[in-house]
Amino acid sequence: MDVQSALFYAFAAVLLFAAFRVITARNPVHAALFLVLAFFQASALWLMLKAEFLAITLVLVYVGAVMVLFLFVVMMLDINIDGMRKGFWKHFPLAAVMGAVIALEMAAVLMGGFRVTAPPAAAAASQAAADYSNTKELGKVLYSQYLLPLQAAAALLLVAIIAAIALTFRERKDSKAIDASEQVRVKRGDRVQLLKIAPSAVAPEPPAAAAEETKP
Repeated sequence: MDVQSALFYAFAAVLLFAAFRVITARNPVHAALFLVLAFFQASALWLMLKAEFLAITLVLVYVGAVMVLFLFVVMMLDINIDGMRKGFWKHFPLAAVMGAVIALEMAAVLMGGFRVTAPPAAAAASQAAADYSNTKELGKVLYSQYLLPLQAAAALLLVAIIAAIALTFRERKDSKAIDASEQVRVKRGDRVQLLKIAPSAVAPEPPAAAAEETKP
């Protein structure tokens, strides 16, 4: 076994362990940290496959932005874990069936669509050229051969963003949001109100009551 194969098996083993701990960790913060570890191992595997752009993008986008956001949300929401685990075994059979179906689909794709073949002469010559750019070749394939799936994914993400904004701005009873137009049109009289209160005199205490209070 050469060094490249040893590194591949090491990164793959850590990736599988981290992915398993993501779904079995009791603490959601620990699960998010294990997901970060899984992203790093996947990035290392992509580096070994000479997909440097995808590896760096995975680290910068998912680890640097998405997972940090997940950690902030998990720590700020104070999620009740006990309430989430009540229906675990109730839905476990359906979840197991869906997981098995997804595993079979991934196995079919990996077995049939990702067989290692010898690169064509043109691709080998372009890789040997000094001006070869992995990012440029990826952009060409992405915006030519996979243009329609890319546009479909962009449309789905746009719909998800609009739905998230709509859910955030819906009217709720416990919402403390203030209309910005009302804040702009506010006047001094709306913020400060002066009230005229008639003066009142305090009646002095009777001498007998004051003497009783001073007695030891």
